[in-house]
Amino acid sequence: MISPSAKATIELAQKFAKSLKGGEIIGLIGELGSGKTVFVKGLAKGLGIKEIITSPTFVILKEYDILRPKIHLRGVSKGLRKFVHVDAYRVESIGDIISAGIEDFLGRKDVIIVIEWAEKIKEILPKSTIYINFKYKDKNKREISIISA
Repeated sequence: MISPSAKATIELAQKFAKSLKGGEIIGLIGELGSGKTVFVKGLAKGLGIKEIITSPTFVILKEYDILRPKIHLRGVSKGLRKFVHVDAYRVESIGDIISAGIEDFLGRKDVIIVIEWAEKIKEILPKSTIYINFKYKDKNKREISIISA
């Protein structure tokens, strides 16, 4: 789809969040300024997170509590506890991401993980990872493609 604005990207991500059941890993791929962090903000908003979302570029990983642990997604009540935002931009080796603690969250059904620059750590991500590609079209427009596992 073509997103004509940051607001539209946030709205798309909020709708996407409603389809999540828990345990998903979402890998975001795209150049700088293509809308990845804006999409993450929409995901968090769609999951009921009220905190301000910023890219964890220097800390690599941030976790947020989902305050409504029985959030209803797709009509199913799930005990979601955590939203984990990873930024692999500065990752130089798989050891960097492992030392940041990603393995503590992989495979957990009560966690949703979103990873910016996911292509940098693809080798440790499961085949079920959902990849979303972002392409910069112009000052406001972005092309967003969701590729299910």
